[in-house]
Amino acid sequence: MSMRKIEAIIRPEKLSAVTEALRKLGYPGLTITEVRGHGKQKGLIQQWRGREYRIEFLPKVKIDMVIPADGKLLDQILEAIADAAGTGEAGDGKVFIWPIEDVMRIRTRERGPGAV
Repeated sequence: MSMRKIEAIIRPEKLSAVTEALRKLGYPGLTITEVRGHGKQKGLIQQWRGREYRIEFLPKVKIDMVIPADGKLLDQILEAIADAAGTGEAGDGKVFIWPIEDVMRIRTRERGPGAV
């Protein structure tokens, strides 16, 4: 009953490309959340009317999905996310992979990978 949670934090403008890449893999189930944050770049400095302004927390999108722990599927999903979300610039995002112990579908109370 082994599963994995994939949490990808990406640029908002890359959301449609990432969701389309995941759809092509046959994986439509995901949750999207608008978030703000920064990584090593510590935000962004912009100029407006000759003054500098620091934008500390940049807008990002978080994609959450749970998949069976099949290594091949995990690798395909990670590749699809990286290919669709990557620009080669700082701020492209991160993907975190967590083990999931169990899941339950509320409506039917079904548990395990079939509940995803």
